[in-house]
Amino acid sequence: MRFYDEMQENDAALGVRPHYRRFDDWLKRQSDATMARKRAEADLVFRRVGITFAVYGADSGTERLIPFDMIPRIIPRHEWTVLEEGLRQRVKALNMFIHDVYHDRNIVRANVIPADQVYTNAQYRAEMQGVDVPLDIYAHIAGVDVVRAGDNGDFYVLEDNLRVPSGVSYMLENRKMMMRLFPELFVQNKIAPVAHYPDLLLDTLRSVAPAGVDDPTVVVMTPGMYNSAYFEHTFLAQQMGVELVEGKDLFVDDNAVFMRTTHGPRRVDVIYRRIDDDFLDPLAFRGDSALGIPGLMSVYRAGRVTLANAVGTGVADDKSIYPYVPDMIEFYLGEKPILNNVPTYQCRKRDDLAYVLDHLPELVVKEVHGAGGYGMLVGPASTRAEIENFRQRLLARPAGYIAQPTLALSACPTFVESGIAPRHIDLRPFVLSGKTVTMAQGGLTRVALQEGSLVVNSSQGGGTKDTWMIE
Repeated sequence: MRFYDEMQENDAALGVRPHYRRFDDWLKRQSDATMARKRAEADLVFRRVGITFAVYGADSGTERLIPFDMIPRIIPRHEWTVLEEGLRQRVKALNMFIHDVYHDRNIVRANVIPADQVYTNAQYRAEMQGVDVPLDIYAHIAGVDVVRAGDNGDFYVLEDNLRVPSGVSYMLENRKMMMRLFPELFVQNKIAPVAHYPDLLLDTLRSVAPAGVDDPTVVVMTPGMYNSAYFEHTFLAQQMGVELVEGKDLFVDDNAVFMRTTHGPRRVDVIYRRIDDDFLDPLAFRGDSALGIPGLMSVYRAGRVTLANAVGTGVADDKSIYPYVPDMIEFYLGEKPILNNVPTYQCRKRDDLAYVLDHLPELVVKEVHGAGGYGMLVGPASTRAEIENFRQRLLARPAGYIAQPTLALSACPTFVESGIAPRHIDLRPFVLSGKTVTMAQGGLTRVALQEGSLVVNSSQGGGTKDTWMIE
């Protein structure tokens, strides 16, 4: 399978792509011993700072470093401009869709999206029907997974993460690490900064405070230290200069949310919650949740506290809704999508299911509610027995799956045990929506470290790289 190489031209005779040439010249001057020493230094610092993620399942209770690769993924400005315009367009349409779903239902009435796809969706929250949120923004923080494929390296959106997207702390820490290890690279190259992301995030959160609140109190709400992304929760709270709280630190009184402090209760206006809908309020959702705030939804529905992201955003990032996003862009904005979707077969449709069953060895099949690289089949990398086992799961519950062609994801040179070799990558830029739509000019590049692997998730052994938007 041919793939687009981020660093090398398709025609080998042309050598390194222009935006990588200065870095390539620098890399050739570095000795193996120097790079090995720098890699060891990075591992030591990351471990000392505590940049780890919790592992669930067989190794439950263990903490791992996410492997960090020192060869950056570099994107030239003209490519970034297209990507940024496409992401702004997409997130704007997704926010309009979520508002429409919970209000006028125009897109359903127009038969653009089947009603049952929306209103029987596990992520649809009936509690949000008719609830108005500030500026009609639901997905304040969106992490959109983008891949490049084909000989020309065209961008495709792989999925939209609108509930509690994670990973931005690694984008920021990867940049800090590269600046620490190789400061000369940042003198030699015009690399767009990303360190101001926490300021952008805080400005976005403050801009969506309830009406009439001029100086809002913002908090980050975490499920607690045993959550896999707890490092990120603490990191973002510290970087924004706001309090990190758990549900037990907050309470509802007089139709408002308050935080317990050593100086007495303090009103809270905006909650950047890193906790799923189900656990937010035991009076509205799961009654056994010890993580939430009893009565929170009544305050939220009254417009006296803002939740970012809004309750019910998951209805728009479900993989069964994903195929309709280009239709949303045309329906709400009257524009053609700038970024393409990956062609997708909806197994709930009889003809699509028949095709998928006939071509399982060639396809990637995903659970519509799946995440983290779990619950999926990568046909070309699977054994006959694994394919047949997945076939039975598909036949038993076809509506629970979509399928896509196996894309030849672009590859970037990466340090592996054998030296420098190409490894497949994706990109998660973070789009912030408030009074304006903003984003840092970079993102989290994830890399599949195993040769030939297309699964970049950290839980599946993937690593990360610094992402440079370069002039």
